[in-house]
Amino acid sequence: MAEVEVRPVPPGEWVSAARAAAATGYAFFDWLDCVDEIGRAEEFRIVLQLLDRGSGASLRLETRVPRDEPVLDSLTEVFGGAAWAERELADLFGVRFTGGDPTSLLIEPRYGGHPLRKDEVLGARVAASWPGAKEPGETGAASRRRMVPPGVPDPEVWGDRDPAAPPPTPDEIAASAQGGRVRRRR
Repeated sequence: MAEVEVRPVPPGEWVSAARAAAATGYAFFDWLDCVDEIGRAEEFRIVLQLLDRGSGASLRLETRVPRDEPVLDSLTEVFGGAAWAERELADLFGVRFTGGDPTSLLIEPRYGGHPLRKDEVLGARVAASWPGAKEPGETGAASRRRMVPPGVPDPEVWGDRDPAAPPPTPDEIAASAQGGRVRRRR
């Protein structure tokens, strides 16, 4: 596999950088994605991969947008195929693309959340039984502690909290959403 050139781009130059790349031969839109770097940075990394079909070379453009207000200009005027990917990122991460199609693609608007954000609580996974882990009382072993599925925060962080305690920060939620055994109360 060929090396991929990676170019960081300021958010204000996102569309012009994509247009310049297309003019130099990287005219094939491959994919667009988002990386939630909670715990490392308070921003999302937006990644665009383009191909030069003549040489087979790949170019990756990367920009960063703040996680509390993730807004970026739409690439649809340069790459029409970006519309679908932008709608996906809007649904799954909450990134808004100005000038693009704002219609929800995957998530019903009444859901109100963005399930691929690391600080998003996946409450439905807590309500459903988790296959493979036995709950207390299902075996003769009294010492077996309750398990939570991956992606679900620890109940002490997310749900069953002291009412006087402040709400958990996104970092606390993301750090506790590893799955596994539930911490015992002391």
